[in-house]
Amino acid sequence: MWSDLGRPPLRQDALRRALLAPSGPYAALDVVATVPSTNTALAAAARRGAPDRSVLVAEHQTAGRGRAARSWVAPARSGLALSVLLRPTEVPQSRWGWLPLLVGVALCRTVSTLGALPAALKWPNDLLLGAHRRKAAGILAEVVPPSPGHPPAVVVGIGLNVTLRPDELPVPEATSLVIEHASCTDRDPLLRALLRTLDAELRQWCEHEGDPVASGVREAYQARCATLGDQVGVELPGRSALTGTAMEVDAEGRLVVLSDGRRRALSVGDVTHVR
Repeated sequence: MWSDLGRPPLRQDALRRALLAPSGPYAALDVVATVPSTNTALAAAARRGAPDRSVLVAEHQTAGRGRAARSWVAPARSGLALSVLLRPTEVPQSRWGWLPLLVGVALCRTVSTLGALPAALKWPNDLLLGAHRRKAAGILAEVVPPSPGHPPAVVVGIGLNVTLRPDELPVPEATSLVIEHASCTDRDPLLRALLRTLDAELRQWCEHEGDPVASGVREAYQARCATLGDQVGVELPGRSALTGTAMEVDAEGRLVVLSDGRRRALSVGDVTHVR
């Protein structure tokens, strides 16, 4: 049972009417009270044959995950915690690395439009809000290998802080829609808008077989990427840190950093904006 009147539960039936086929673009949508991780649960469903465009939303995650196995924890119903299962068979797998960046564009567009907030993206997968560019959301994409009778899939997880108060933030560098005085903090319209915007981005991307330039996703991402033009420090797995200026996101979704006169294209690494 829920008791916080400021954090009502999502309305699964209404969401299904708005988003599921035949009138909507999604094949399945489930809202569960509690799950360790929506990504883990939906990846398991993918291995069992769950269809393309399946969505799993949790009111509370007990073991939510971010990049590099970091935890993502928030009070129940204080945000959006969801995963989307995608099987973009018309797109070469070499281009699937664009999916978390594409999802970032959809999330940024949704929050800036409904929330009437300046929103930006930190490469590769964080949503930043406010003048101080604090993190309000993260994205985690994981490939699910093919299983007998089922093609490979990508599960993309999204965690968005909606009504978290300052004393509930996991770290001081985080924020939420409420803290930033967003125009909309109702999770139902936010979720509907996010999934519809994501569908539009995916359709455009798939129509161009995942080409990031022809589909416009590279241009859209770079236009919203706060990392570009900044002095950055990049922690690289098993290597010394790299510092330089973030120049662009290349056609493979890599961050290109100018360091010591050399352009380095990075596909992994923790990026810090040097202020």
